[in-house]
Amino acid sequence: MSAREDVLARIREANRGAGAPPPPDVPRDYHRSGDHPPGAPEVLALFRDRLVDYKATVIDAPADGVPAAIRAALAQLTGPVVVPPGLPDDWVPGAVVDGADGVGTLSPADLDASAAVVTACAAACATTGTIALDGSPDQGRRALTLVPDVYVCVVRADQVVHTVPELVAALHPPSPITFISGPSATSDIELERVEGVHGPRTLIVVLTDGS
Repeated sequence: MSAREDVLARIREANRGAGAPPPPDVPRDYHRSGDHPPGAPEVLALFRDRLVDYKATVIDAPADGVPAAIRAALAQLTGPVVVPPGLPDDWVPGAVVDGADGVGTLSPADLDASAAVVTACAAACATTGTIALDGSPDQGRRALTLVPDVYVCVVRADQVVHTVPELVAALHPPSPITFISGPSATSDIELERVEGVHGPRTLIVVLTDGS
């Protein structure tokens, strides 16, 4: 028996013994909702502020202006644009579709050679500026939004909630959830910020008031 196993065994034995204290109750009296409903002007303003603070770009668009907003976001790029199979066809005409039925067909090299990826999202949180993906057909697999250098995400106003508990409640637990708060960035021991190490270097959010 290793030292670690010996220590753990003694802890388990002590917990089984007489007089062991019962586990404490976990308080659940935290706030479960925000001060404003999803999509409220105050919520959207806070969401924009958080995204800009994270060095993301925000483009506002009406429901029928999403394709035009995406074109504006991709205007300076050259190369293929990748989309998940469930994205509306008119959002990115001529894009490369990554498979179907949740199974990706593009290799990591294919994704790396693409100029950008465009997806929808599952939900978003204004307080933290976080976008959540759940692997739905209009979002695709995780690699799709991890490898390309530019990520364009379309977020509906009614998907933006005020607080983190509301965000978690809006998601389906068994789904492969991914949380994104701004472009990929990290800092070394001297606090030198480096972007694009673990994911897209550029995040562009198209915030639309339509469905």
